[in-house]
Amino acid sequence: MAGDRYIQFFDCGFPPEPELVGGKCASLVSMTAAQLPVPPGFTVTTVAYDAFMAQSDLAAMVGSLIGILDARDVAAVDAVSRRIRDEICSRPLPAGLKVQTHAAYDALQARFDQEVPVAVRSSATAEDLPDASFAGQQDTYLWLIGAEAILDRIQSCWSSLYTSRAITYRLRNGIADEGLSMAVAVQKMVNARVAGVAITMDPVTGDRSKIAIDASYGVGELVVSGQVTPDNILVDKVMLTIVAETLGDKHAELVPDLTGSTLIEREVDEVRRRRRCLTDAEVVAVAALAKRAERHSRCPQDVEWAIDADFPEGQNVLILQSRAETVHSARPTAASVTPSTTFSLGSLTSRLLGAKP
Repeated sequence: MAGDRYIQFFDCGFPPEPELVGGKCASLVSMTAAQLPVPPGFTVTTVAYDAFMAQSDLAAMVGSLIGILDARDVAAVDAVSRRIRDEICSRPLPAGLKVQTHAAYDALQARFDQEVPVAVRSSATAEDLPDASFAGQQDTYLWLIGAEAILDRIQSCWSSLYTSRAITYRLRNGIADEGLSMAVAVQKMVNARVAGVAITMDPVTGDRSKIAIDASYGVGELVVSGQVTPDNILVDKVMLTIVAETLGDKHAELVPDLTGSTLIEREVDEVRRRRRCLTDAEVVAVAALAKRAERHSRCPQDVEWAIDADFPEGQNVLILQSRAETVHSARPTAASVTPSTTFSLGSLTSRLLGAKP
C-alpha cells in the first residue's frame, strides 16, 4: 500500500479492504461493484487518519487517557472524550490530504451537470467486527458544499471515534483501541423524498421470510434517531406482498433549504401524515432492493435506503448503507410472540440501529 493512499473511489475496481476503508465504506465499495444503486462517492482512507494521528503525536496521548478509564465513571469518560475530540479537531491536516481531497471532490462533481451537495460519513475499522454493533456511534454530516467544508467534517468524523458513547461501548465490550482507525465516506447527497430502514427479517420474531420497513418523509435521520414515528410495513420476502402495516404520525421531515446548503426541519401537513408515505409500487421496490442486498451479503441485512426526488421512477430507490443485522439473525429459530404483544417497530428499529430512544 502506498504511504499516501489517502483517497479511494467507491468504483475504483479494487476489492473492498475494511482495514483501509472501514466497515461502512467496504460495504459501499462492495455494493457498487455488485451494481447495486449506491450514490457515488469516495473514501478518505484510514491511511489519512493514521498519518494524522502519528504526525500530531496524538496516538500516545489517546492511549494513555483511554488506558486508565473506567466505563462506569461517566464524568471521567465525558471529560476524556471532550479533550480527545478537541485535540483532533484543532490540529492541522496533512498537506497531501488537503490536495488529494480537493482533487477527489472536483472529480466527483465532474460527474454531474452542476455542483451537488455531499454527505460526509464516518467509517470505522471496527464496524466489520462480528458480534458487535457500532451503528449510530460515529458522526454523519449532510448537505455539504465545497472541499473545505468536507475537510472540516473529516476531522469531526475522526474525532467521533472518541465520543463518550463509543469509548464506553469499547471499554464494556473489551474492544481495544490499539489498531483502531477511521475512514470517511464522501458521497453524493440523496435528495430524499422518502427514506428509512429495511431489515430483511422480522426484528420482533426473527422470521427471515419477512422484510420490515420503516419509512417517513424527507431525509432518514429522523427515523434512525427515533424522533418521528414512521410507517411500519411488514412484507413477505418471497411474494413481496404487504403482510401488515401501521401508519406512523410522521409529524416532521428534514428537507434542504432553498440554498441547498443545509437541512431544515418542517412540519408535515395532516393529509400527508394520514397516508402511507410509500406507494404500493415503492414498497415493493424498497423490499426488492433490500432482498438484493441480503443476497449479495449472504446474511440478513439492516439497510438504510432513500427515494431520490431527482431521479425518475424505477431508478430512484437507492441504498445508503447496508450492514449485517446483528441482534436477531444469530438466533436459530424465531421467538414466539403472543397475540397480546404490542410494539413500535419504529422505536425498536431505532434501538437496533443504536439510536437514542
